Amino acid sequence: MRTTPATAASRDGGQPLLHQRSEQTQRYGTVKQLPVGLGHDVRMYACQRLNQVLADTQILYSLYKKHHWLMRGATFYSLHLMLDKHADDQLLLVDALAERVQSLGGVAVGDPRHVAELTSIPRPPDGVEKVPAMLSRLLDAHERILVDARDAAARLSAEQDEGSNDLLISQVVRTGEAQVWFLAEHLVDTPLVRA
Repeated sequence: MRTTPATAASRDGGQPLLHQRSEQTQRYGTVKQLPVGLGHDVRMYACQRLNQVLADTQILYSLYKKHHWLMRGATFYSLHLMLDKHADDQLLLVDALAERVQSLGGVAVGDPRHVAELTSIPRPPDGVEKVPAMLSRLLDAHERILVDARDAAARLSAEQDEGSNDLLISQVVRTGEAQVWFLAEHLVDTPLVRA
């Protein structure tokens, strides 16, 4: 028997076969056939809309982490903790959105460079902004996602894709609305101590 790298590795205690490369097995922007009761065109449209929300949600997650690290001032501790909690919640949404795209036979956007190409959320400055500006930036990102998610949910519901509708409304919109409420309350001009 001729010894190949694979047979040598199997006799060598399971040495991993490193540096493997492959052709793409599915291109981004396509859907494979899955027996989920939705037609090809509906699944294509759903994946396109869900990937847009997914890209924006990944950017929102990153903004939350950045602003969590950069908080300043008298309310530093409470904002630091709140923004980290909101980031964790956004990360759960990222996973749910990506899994929905995959369950429809699509390819979820995952590479940060691809996400940056797709997002509708403006890029923040590389440095530090004042706290109210950072909070306002988060509110703007939320509003963009909420508008898009509601529109996508309504259109997908009209196409009988109630699974995507449910994800967008019960998770993306409801989480976003609650987070907007918490953020906006930190922009109310109320003195920390009354005289």
